[in-house]
Amino acid sequence: MSAERSSIAVLGAGSWGTALATLTARNGHPTTLWGRDPAMVEAIDRDHRNPRYLPDIPLPDSLRATTDLAAAVRDAGWVLVVVPSHAFTETLKLLAPLLPAGAGVAWATKGFEPGSGRFLHEVAGDILGADVPLAVVTGPSFAKEVALGLPTAVTVHGENPAFAQTVADAMHGPAFRAYTGNDMVGAELGGAMKNVLAVATGVADGMELGLNARAGLITRGLNEMLRLAAAIGARPETLMGLAGLGDLVLTCTGDLSRNRRLGLALGRGQAMDEAIRQIGQVVESVQTADEVMRLAARHAIELPISAGVRAVLHGEITPVDGLRQLLSREQKPEYPDTLFR
Repeated sequence: MSAERSSIAVLGAGSWGTALATLTARNGHPTTLWGRDPAMVEAIDRDHRNPRYLPDIPLPDSLRATTDLAAAVRDAGWVLVVVPSHAFTETLKLLAPLLPAGAGVAWATKGFEPGSGRFLHEVAGDILGADVPLAVVTGPSFAKEVALGLPTAVTVHGENPAFAQTVADAMHGPAFRAYTGNDMVGAELGGAMKNVLAVATGVADGMELGLNARAGLITRGLNEMLRLAAAIGARPETLMGLAGLGDLVLTCTGDLSRNRRLGLALGRGQAMDEAIRQIGQVVESVQTADEVMRLAARHAIELPISAGVRAVLHGEITPVDGLRQLLSREQKPEYPDTLFR
């Protein structure tokens, strides 16, 4: 499969899907962006603007947009799925009968399948079958900065090295570095779990607890990621790289993060429904916190920060209660046995 000649279909015309479609189109790859909103798709195709998500950023003239899924993927060498996690299963079911022979599927969706808690590569494998090469694109990357052409680094993980390289090659450019790996479990865990931990740091900053508190939450949050990763067979270096630490730091400190902004609002005393309404986009941490804690329970791992975030998001405790619970935990060595316990 040649990165130079493959046409690319990007499914999902939100901010991240539009940014990645813009990236591959600028890199010279024929790219078609699929979305459900006819008015927005028409604006992208005609005016080369995404009026809702990236209104001030001009999009490449070569980028095409359509509401016709079959037309979008008909000539695609590979497909990039960029929809919220709650829409991932439905989108792949629509895609499966339309996927061209030999085409691979990558995704830049972060999270778990709602309800089942399955990793997205498990969902994709079940729906698309063992013969379709799969890859996940993840790492510290705000859509607006990618669309503006600012320097960014991500990682592409897949069990098929050739396909992961194809995806990385299509994205790699003067201001965008795309690395590769083959730890899909670790890459997906980092991309999902950082959203939960970003709420915690947002809450702390909203309560004006200081930079020390923020740094402590990020570091101990990384510890929670590493312990859960070890339990499910992910490699620690994946979580110490772009898919874990990199994405965690960005999402916990950057105000373009929807999850951090939710935490900021809650920390300032705003009601959750109102905070989400003002953000105006899907906030993945609300559902992801449930799945992270189910996974932790399955492996009998204690994750106090993630557990506190889940309780706050469900209205079971206030942010002040959550802080009190964290600070009242027993004193102990930073690493009682090993890094992962």
